[in-house]
Amino acid sequence: MSYTPGLGIFDLLSNKDYHADPALGSTSLKTLATRTPAHWKWERDNPVHKDAYDIGTLAHSLILEGDTSLHEVIDVPDKLGNKWKIPANEAKAKGLIPITPKEWAGIEAMRDAVMAHPLARAAFTGHRAEQSVFWEEDGLMLKCRPDAWQPGVLVDLKTTINADPNEFGKTAHNFGYHQSAAHYIDGVKAATGEELPFHFVLVEKTAPYLVSVVELDWEAIDIGRGLNDRAKRIYRECVESGTWPGYPNADLISLPMWAIYRAEELLGLNTETEIVF
Repeated sequence: MSYTPGLGIFDLLSNKDYHADPALGSTSLKTLATRTPAHWKWERDNPVHKDAYDIGTLAHSLILEGDTSLHEVIDVPDKLGNKWKIPANEAKAKGLIPITPKEWAGIEAMRDAVMAHPLARAAFTGHRAEQSVFWEEDGLMLKCRPDAWQPGVLVDLKTTINADPNEFGKTAHNFGYHQSAAHYIDGVKAATGEELPFHFVLVEKTAPYLVSVVELDWEAIDIGRGLNDRAKRIYRECVESGTWPGYPNADLISLPMWAIYRAEELLGLNTETEIVF
């Protein structure tokens, strides 16, 4: 389906056009739910590109679509001086991402590691890659863009410093992945009527490029859905009022309990007297 702003599932929509659409995506919902409306409005009005995102972008393109057209390798050992700066700026002017040979070798190694993992390889073989989904919920336009869409499952690729499944619960909390998963599940269900499970393929960004495939439990998904509902409610209230507030006023602030206990220990306060029989 060719893209015009509206409802539906769209192939071949560029990442730029997807992010330019004003419908709310998972990143917006995370900001609105866990930070403030003022943060969301500032980030919307002042988009910032961080070079740290480039490795993930290129890894996604290579692993999901086999696409090697987004980058230009600058044959230098590091990103210092004009030997890097001048050709890197020329690459950016052409709409390409400049990287070093070492960085590209790392991205290829991540691809190889993913494809050597049976579950990850199956997730990214014969899939529908980065289709854009737009839907409406009580007058609010929403969007999502699953990395991979297989019959019966949605899959998200994450490049990470730690792919240990035992650490993923903490990682999911820190980065709001439970909100993302709930948002994608709900978006695909709104568009197709089918409620699909959501898997994450994790690949480490450094050797030996370990890979794992994980899934959040339904309690985590329900918490993420609740936070998304909170974000939508906040957004509607802000649109209606025309204000995008920052932090609320606070009453008297206490130290955290661990700090109080530590101070009492150092000061010799509230220590139990040893009873000798």
